[in-house]
Amino acid sequence: MTTATDEKPPNKVATLIREYELTGLGGELKAYWTGEGVERMSLRDLADYFNRELLEVKMERVGMSLLNNDVETIYRNLTDESVSAGVRTDTENKLSERGLDPDQLTREFVSYQTIRTYLKEYQDAEYTHLSDEEKIEKDRRMIDRLTTRSQSVATDRINKLISTDRISSSDFEVFANIEVLCQDCGTQYSIDDYLDQRGCDCQQR
Repeated sequence: MTTATDEKPPNKVATLIREYELTGLGGELKAYWTGEGVERMSLRDLADYFNRELLEVKMERVGMSLLNNDVETIYRNLTDESVSAGVRTDTENKLSERGLDPDQLTREFVSYQTIRTYLKEYQDAEYTHLSDEEKIEKDRRMIDRLTTRSQSVATDRINKLISTDRISSSDFEVFANIEVLCQDCGTQYSIDDYLDQRGCDCQQR
């Protein structure tokens, strides 16, 4: 049984996720903030990311084609202070004509502070600054996973081509190796060697 003390305080992000059925977006925000398997994003970037997702779903609900309407451009025209008043007004009129109230829309956009509160109170997320060594190892693991995935996909694709007689059948093995070439001195490294020595030798002399 849920008691009053168990209830989480109201939060705009949580409310909008429920109202617009943005299933899974909360987990995405957490992953992007903590850098769990993805490139980490700042709270300000996450606020923009959330607001664009919200704009997209509201456009879809009124039947606006996402193919003919650039969500990124519309969002920028509504929020970027460098956009001229004329461009912003044209964008607002366009939304109004399709049944979207631009004033209500921008009021629903969230700030980075609201995102931070949501992540801490609803997702139990904490961002811990990583040391240089921890960050290098974390990125190394991510690169390894992507490399293994590429190798697996390539193997699977080749097998399907063989099974449909599009290429000749033979025993094969796929290798996926990432090499780093220093443009300054021309030295080439394996990704592991490059990370282990923190870059190219020529920059450390």
